[in-house]
Amino acid sequence: MVQEIIFVVRESSEGGFEAQALGHSIYTEADTLEELRRQVQDAVQCHFSDEERPKIIRLHFVREEVLLA
Repeated sequence: MVQEIIFVVRESSEGGFEAQALGHSIYTEADTLEELRRQVQDAVQCHFSDEERPKIIRLHFVREEVLLA
């Protein structure tokens, strides 16, 4: 049983947010962070059976910035 699952969260180029699980085929997106949190929980619930479901869902936010020299 997986104790923890980690999602990498990025801002979408179309607006909103995208989240992808590390090591699992789980991807979701939403317009707001609050909605994304619900979407991630729902995706994890759908992906794992009750016995296999991780106890902890960790969101790792990645923000990219471009600087011109």
